[in-house]
Amino acid sequence: MSFPRCALLWARLPVGRPAGHRAALCSVLRARVETLPGALGRVSAVASASSSSSSASGGYKAPNTSLFVPLTVKPQGPSADGDVGAELTRPLDKNEVKKILDKFYKRKEIQKLGADYGLDARLFHQAFISFRNYIMQSHSLDVDIHIILNDICFSAAHVDDLFPFFLRHAKQIFPVLECKDDLRKISDLRIPPNWYPEARAIQRKIIFHSGPTNSGKTYHAIQKYLSAKSGVYCGPLKLLAHEIFEKSNAAGVPCDLVTGEERVTIDADGKQAAHVACTVEMCSVTTPYEVAVIDEIQMIKDPARGWAWTRALLGLCAEEVHLCGESAAIDLVTELMYTTGEEVEVRNYKRLTPISVLDHALESLDNLRPGDCIVCFSKNDIYSVSRQIEIRGLESAVIYGSLPPGTKLAQAKKFNDPDDPCKILVATDAIGMGLNLSIRRIIFYSLIKPTINEKGEKEIEPITTSQALQIAGRAGRFSSKYKEGEVTTMNREDLSLLKEILNRRVDPIKAAGLHPTAEQIEMFAYHLPDTTLSNLIDIFVDFSQVDGQYFVCNMDDFKFSAELIQHIPLSLRVRYVFCTAPINKKQPFVCSSLLQFARQYSRNEPLTFSWLRRYIKWPLLPPKNIKDLMDLEAVHDVLDIYLWLSYRFIDMFPDASLIRDLQKELDGVIQDGVHNITKLIKISESHKLLNLESLSAENQSRLSGTSKGQAGRMRGTKTLGSKAAEPPGPNAGEKSLASRLVQQGLLTADMLKQLEKEWLTQQTEHGKDRTEPGTPSKGTRRKKKEPDSD
Repeated sequence: MSFPRCALLWARLPVGRPAGHRAALCSVLRARVETLPGALGRVSAVASASSSSSSASGGYKAPNTSLFVPLTVKPQGPSADGDVGAELTRPLDKNEVKKILDKFYKRKEIQKLGADYGLDARLFHQAFISFRNYIMQSHSLDVDIHIILNDICFSAAHVDDLFPFFLRHAKQIFPVLECKDDLRKISDLRIPPNWYPEARAIQRKIIFHSGPTNSGKTYHAIQKYLSAKSGVYCGPLKLLAHEIFEKSNAAGVPCDLVTGEERVTIDADGKQAAHVACTVEMCSVTTPYEVAVIDEIQMIKDPARGWAWTRALLGLCAEEVHLCGESAAIDLVTELMYTTGEEVEVRNYKRLTPISVLDHALESLDNLRPGDCIVCFSKNDIYSVSRQIEIRGLESAVIYGSLPPGTKLAQAKKFNDPDDPCKILVATDAIGMGLNLSIRRIIFYSLIKPTINEKGEKEIEPITTSQALQIAGRAGRFSSKYKEGEVTTMNREDLSLLKEILNRRVDPIKAAGLHPTAEQIEMFAYHLPDTTLSNLIDIFVDFSQVDGQYFVCNMDDFKFSAELIQHIPLSLRVRYVFCTAPINKKQPFVCSSLLQFARQYSRNEPLTFSWLRRYIKWPLLPPKNIKDLMDLEAVHDVLDIYLWLSYRFIDMFPDASLIRDLQKELDGVIQDGVHNITKLIKISESHKLLNLESLSAENQSRLSGTSKGQAGRMRGTKTLGSKAAEPPGPNAGEKSLASRLVQQGLLTADMLKQLEKEWLTQQTEHGKDRTEPGTPSKGTRRKKKEPDSD
């Protein structure tokens, strides 16, 4: 609208109009004159402003607009002052307005102009639908937009003049459009060394202890740590932090312990010791030390936890920083330290005891010997192998990832004890770190392991060279009674693949993980106050910029927790802390417990010892079957969450010491259950809670020594054949998955029968449309998701 027309409308106002109306229009016209040059919203004027705006923010990648969730803008109801626009002009004809809006939407120039302001086709469409609904459903409109619509109806204005109002509405429903530049600055993760000014203020000496498992690299770093006036050890596991804590104090070097769930101050008066052993996430980057040790530095590439190693490497304030890990991390660490102006001294170590890959596979459990460790990659395999070993009159220890640390140590002690009849160990790759085991021979039951890729997707792939070396290296350790280690496979055909994997060169690590801080997310939320935390994370990751040596860690677990507690009223900082609590999202009871904890917190009701006892229904009975054992493990995880939160919210989780005593008691109950695990397996089979007879023919033959080879187990990976492509029968894959769902409490036997019945009915109805037997199915890929993982 031109200035002369504004003046003309002003002149046409009757003298008797209320002063409020004249003042309202005056302010509207003044705003129009101040914000828009010339004709209101003409494409040429706005396009000029758009081009300068886009050029100012150039150089950035286009955001993923599918992450922008539109907010709701409610239509205006009746105004207390009446419909001022209608009084100044005339009431609008809704049919005419609808035609104008449709014409506006179809204008190519408008769509192009919207794109210049960040409205791609998807956002433009969503914004228009909302804009149209707002216009059509509002009882009265603002004076400015009412006058423009009226002028367009009388051809006194162009339809393009609606664009400023449309853009204003679009920014209301997509507030990210208004603050894109600010969000990009907040999420700029380039030059992370600058985040740690205390570390940059000193010149650190970086020593990289490089070598394979059992090469003494960590031992030499720890000796430096123990001889220093002050030091910090950063390990990947609570077990490792505990081990250094105990070794240090046993050597007469006072040492504190800090993990996510536990704080132990060795001084009776609570004074902090000069040395501390901690999990890597818990290390302080502001406390000065003489020596720092970062163990398993190659985990800097971990898709979920790599950020913790990056933070420790760049941020620890220590005169000497000793890194222990694989040689694959040397190049990356050297590059990262080059950006801080620090040189890296590399010390190479060789394995202290020999290890050899045997030329023959085990082929049958009848060939087991004392000191053997069978490594499985799923609980079902652990249960099956343990049962078969027991049938042969042998006793075995069992270690897998979800067992409490105390139970793992108890099982390790049982296996290591020369006077204990237990001479066989059945374990997952949880033995790769944190446990001292006296193993003579490692036997890979399978070489296929479910993994999580950088996108958070689960895939089936053969184990990597790094994983194989880490596990195989547990055989014949320097401190054990076996001075030479052996490695083989259960299956003859797997042996050549194992040798190939072990002989491959470990790929150099290319990038280190990063993670947004609570402060960055708070600043994001300031600009996007109505956006959910999960959506904030998505937008942050999408907007983030990293140097080529870094990547943003996968945050699926964080987002899972954020969505879980989204409906609970919590401040952003508290919500962020709850979402960083480590939970096993495969356990329904653990997830529901986090939800219950958050709900109690939001009500300002402290979670006391007595409340938690009632919640977990303490005292708990010893497990009678495998499902009971898994339930006890889930309760142990819940107590871990309580302890973790108790150090962040002391007032709301006040009984940490009592809960820790309770957890130790529960650990004892679980230890007894695992000690009798073969009995639990037998009972579970008899009650049809666990069906180990549903193992494939290949697994059965592997146990009896007539295996058909790795190729069959790699269905869905690299060796797809026509049989793998045939349509599955009604029971294909049902048993193992079904038993697992039943164990987790997600299915009952009756539900399972109903699902099978529905499946059979569906197959009957659609039988004619099914692929002919032997015809390769479409969409078969090299990688596929695997529901079964430890």
